[in-house]
Amino acid sequence: MANNGNMMATATPGKGVAATRIWLVVIISVLVVLADQIMKIWVKTSFYMGEDLPITSWWHLKFIENNGMAFGLELWNKIFLTLGRIAAVALFIWFVARIRNADGLRTGFFIAVALIIAGAAGNIFDCVFYGKIFNNPMPPAVAELFPPDGGYAGWFEGRVVDMMYFPLFSFYWPDWIPVVGGRYFEFFQYIFNIADASICVGVGLLLFFYSTDASKAFQIIGNKNNASEEKRDK
Repeated sequence: MANNGNMMATATPGKGVAATRIWLVVIISVLVVLADQIMKIWVKTSFYMGEDLPITSWWHLKFIENNGMAFGLELWNKIFLTLGRIAAVALFIWFVARIRNADGLRTGFFIAVALIIAGAAGNIFDCVFYGKIFNNPMPPAVAELFPPDGGYAGWFEGRVVDMMYFPLFSFYWPDWIPVVGGRYFEFFQYIFNIADASICVGVGLLLFFYSTDASKAFQIIGNKNNASEEKRDK
């Protein structure tokens, strides 16, 4: 009886830890997505395409849109990319659900995963809905939310809104340098959004601080999958 009592006593904290981890991931994801979407909708309906608002010499709000990945990269078909983002978010949610009550995983690891989920989800909203709910007027006109004449594209074909621009410094390469001589160089030239930043911070945390947690999490999932296969075989 004593052993059973000990087992019940240890089971309850495990459930509490699992619930705390799930809520942590949910709260972080919702807050990041809300901040990302509020910023994007404000920029989309307040700035014309290409408008550049200097906040400081090294920080601008510059409205652009892209069809591709983070930081304006374009590598794959638009609809394929959108579906890939949705699949990635679903995979990460499944991943969190599988490891929610695992021992030895630190809170920071779940924060990192939540930031990645939130970042991917934030850009999904643009891709799925923005083509339908916004128009795309010529500058200097700004976009209208829920325009009477309809949006600029179909479902899953919306463009991602970017605005965070940090031209930290720039210069021209000396003429005597091969290949790049005489060319203009700017650091940091990429324009991104809160969702992109969330993904990058989450991945950076995993790589530099929680790589051991990630390895342990994948090992736990592998062991669970093997256990499930053994049960089915029996």
